[in-house]
Amino acid sequence: MPERYARQELFYGIGQEGQKKLATKTVALIGCGALGCTSANLLVRSGVGCVKIIDRDYIEESNLQRQALFDEDDIKNNLPKAIAAKKKLQKINSGVIIEASITDLNPANIETILHDAHLIIDGTDNFETRFLINDYCVKNFIPWIYGACIGSVGITMTIVPGETPCLRCALQDIPPFGTTETCDTAGILSPVSSVIASIQAAESLKILTDNVASINRHLLKIDLWRNQITRLNINTLKESSNCKTCRNNQFEYLMREKYSSTTSLCGRNAVQIAPTNGSTIDLSTLASRLETIGRVSFNKYMLRLKINNYELTAFPDGRTIIAGTDDLSTAKGIYAKYIGM
Repeated sequence: MPERYARQELFYGIGQEGQKKLATKTVALIGCGALGCTSANLLVRSGVGCVKIIDRDYIEESNLQRQALFDEDDIKNNLPKAIAAKKKLQKINSGVIIEASITDLNPANIETILHDAHLIIDGTDNFETRFLINDYCVKNFIPWIYGACIGSVGITMTIVPGETPCLRCALQDIPPFGTTETCDTAGILSPVSSVIASIQAAESLKILTDNVASINRHLLKIDLWRNQITRLNINTLKESSNCKTCRNNQFEYLMREKYSSTTSLCGRNAVQIAPTNGSTIDLSTLASRLETIGRVSFNKYMLRLKINNYELTAFPDGRTIIAGTDDLSTAKGIYAKYIGM
């Protein structure tokens, strides 16, 4: 399709050679929310050879305000985010390989899922997964691009192991639970996520076409409501921070015992529980067992049970999301009662 990328090839930073390089690259997007949707859309349209979408979640009505790959029909059809995104992206560019994984990235599966990725984009909603990505990328010398949005503020940082500071240089430990704002407490402005994701996509194109000298080497903070753009110089952090990860090669978040199997989901009043023994769920069998308990709907991707004030969503990979509470003990009790421990 010579015309598809003609305007992009005219750009001096890419050209025909750069376009050929893009076609050979694999990018993994961890999380397909507001950032992941926009980044995936831009990279697929740009002609990246393979885009992997890894997301653990399903689509809710509140997502439609800012997550551009989804619509109301996806909700009606009970589609997980990764599957709905893949269906849309395949219509946008049939020449790109789109892989969808409905799973939670964790130390047990990260090597298998990301082994062939040339670059990783952060579209997650929690620091635990970001620290996991950071450990994996620094250990394996894979570039990745951090991104986060809340309210009208967005932050992004490009990390090239061996050249730039890593995430733990800038943020040594995970902030204590409850000390940071969430979408539920501060809301989120849709345009700011589009801006940050666009920067992530642009940084990706630089790296994938071997234009690393052009990457952003600052921590970039943008507040669209207050019209503020801040560039924080982080270039000296790698030498001054005595970072556990990139200075001391301590990859503690790749250790299974460090990673939690029960997680409160950001701004969702929901808890995810994942079995630590790697067991899976037969959704058809589970549906038969639960159909007398409450209202059950299921397809090959996920099962939903609505009971009292709670909604359980189970996935074939063994995970269950309990909506209606953010209390870990309550969620575990509901899980044990209806799914089993």
